[in-house]
Amino acid sequence: MAAISGILLEENLNIVSMNEYVDKAENRFYMRLEVEQPADVVTLENQLKNILPDDAVIGINPNPQKKIVVLVTKEYHCLADILIRNFFGTLGATVQAVIGSYDNLQDLCRRFEVPFYPVLYDFSVPKEASEQKIISLIKQFEPDYVVLAKFMRILSPDFVSQFPQQLINIHHSFLPAFIGANPYRQAFERGVKLIGATAHFVTNELDEGPIITQQIIPVNHSLSAHDMMKAGQEIETSVLAKALRLVFDDRVFVHKNKTVIFE
Repeated sequence: MAAISGILLEENLNIVSMNEYVDKAENRFYMRLEVEQPADVVTLENQLKNILPDDAVIGINPNPQKKIVVLVTKEYHCLADILIRNFFGTLGATVQAVIGSYDNLQDLCRRFEVPFYPVLYDFSVPKEASEQKIISLIKQFEPDYVVLAKFMRILSPDFVSQFPQQLINIHHSFLPAFIGANPYRQAFERGVKLIGATAHFVTNELDEGPIITQQIIPVNHSLSAHDMMKAGQEIETSVLAKALRLVFDDRVFVHKNKTVIFE
């Protein structure tokens, strides 16, 4: 910490905030700094490399505004929240495009003047054929992140490998036993007492990627399956919004299958 701070002092960079964490089990040190003045990024990075271990990961981000592409199927609630934040400039990123495996959300995107590209899945051929179309579209926009806003498709290992630590998913977590269609109907029929959601990075292990943030709320027998679904959608929207804010603010560090987050 002293060595890093000393370099910032030499460069006349005023520290606005500093967060640090030592993971003793993994023998790793994490630090997030915000500085006030602009810096010569190349010079600063070289100076930091000179004082840090050879395998240190250094990220300097003079431009915090990210670019994203959003993937959707039929559900609108998470996409609508993203589009509204994007429209009013509070998302922390710019939505370059929305890609849908159905075309029912095209009009919503048109209202917010965001390009929508339907890539309808052809289930008569291997799913990789449809995925290749999506991959090609995404890469045209060179996004920092790809947001799966209720994109109800299981991605192939090849797809995931194209965007390492760039795919962010929202999942109806805390319902781990309820896989497949209509998870809230299944939860209702089991009489669950908690429902929630998890935002995480996507890996080849289905819904097992590094967790960014989670939230739960209590429910009881008085809620119908429809009520439970509405409550779950509100949580999903909230959790995804928080996760995106943390990621776009560069507050999330990923190591193996865990995250360190400086809120």
